Amino acid sequence: MPRISGVNIPSEKRIEIALTYVYGVGLYSSRKILKEAGIDLSTRAKNLTADEIGRLKKVMEKGYKVEGDLRREIINAVKRLKNIGSWRGSRHEKRLPVRGQRTKTNSRTVRGNKRRTVGSGRKTAPGPK
Repeated sequence: MPRISGVNIPSEKRIEIALTYVYGVGLYSSRKILKEAGIDLSTRAKNLTADEIGRLKKVMEKGYKVEGDLRREIINAVKRLKNIGSWRGSRHEKRLPVRGQRTKTNSRTVRGNKRRTVGSGRKTAPGPK
């Protein structure tokens, strides 16, 4: 099980898919990274040599923000929005949708407004005592 950017990537999957387990790497960037490193897309992660893993790490450190750095950057961006008092920042604070989505029907669970469906049919009348 190779370890890249602090993440154990699954060894049975193809390397192009296995790289997407790293936060900040999708399928498109995974393919770009592998092309830069000169590794075949269909290679299984368990079949990578130490040299290939080293090349992968070098390419990812050089040109991509992944895992901790990316998470930190996102957290700081949201914190900045909250501090300047922007509308987006206030939506983040309230844990509501930020990008203009409707909230009447969607995001109920986030707001804590779970409506349960009512069962159909009449309630049975209470029996005699």
